[in-house]
Amino acid sequence: MLSTEEFILFLALESAGVLAIACIGDTGQGARAWIKQILNQDMAFQHIKVIYPTAPARPYTPMKGAFSNVWFDRYKICNDCPEHIESIDSMCQGLTDLINDEVKNGIAKNRILIGGFSMGGGMAMHLAFRFHQDLAGVFALSSFLNKDSAVYQALKRNESALPELFQCHGTADDLVLYSWGEETNKMLKSLGVSTSLHTFPNLNHELNRTEIEKLKSWIVKKLPVEAPKANE
Repeated sequence: MLSTEEFILFLALESAGVLAIACIGDTGQGARAWIKQILNQDMAFQHIKVIYPTAPARPYTPMKGAFSNVWFDRYKICNDCPEHIESIDSMCQGLTDLINDEVKNGIAKNRILIGGFSMGGGMAMHLAFRFHQDLAGVFALSSFLNKDSAVYQALKRNESALPELFQCHGTADDLVLYSWGEETNKMLKSLGVSTSLHTFPNLNHELNRTEIEKLKSWIVKKLPVEAPKANE
């Protein structure tokens, strides 16, 4: 299993597609290998491109300032402390470049999904709900937002349509508590996000096959193969 905490995934359709962001201390390819181990095959789609980017190495405060591949810094792993907004916003700018590259290659914004595991899901929620509200959707697996998250502040001022959120969380998670994920879901729903929360009894801070299969079904629902135009 991957180390400590965190990976994020981003999907964009070729006619759809996907980006994934890796776990703490690991790489995008490590995240891909983890999912492949669980499924006994790659998470692949005939019509969807899957990208696994790697987070940059940076000092990470919960690891006493040791360098690790993380999407942003935290003061600590909890939901009632301030967000490290400087590192979050810096990473949102970098990930925006990845989205823009896909758009330049002809993929429409409403044919792109982003999401991830743990910190990756949190990163995806910041990226989509604050900066890219025209994406197809967001998924967050074992993830949460802090109580006074900048995401909530942005959505309080928002009047446009928002990406759908697909969440999964294990009730036995002792790193990112289930109650944190549940509170995040309720808060986003109250701010106009269409949400679903899939609960996995006895699952700790990890992925399992059932969860990934549910995610795959949601991905295909959000990014279906486009039917040919009637006049073509």
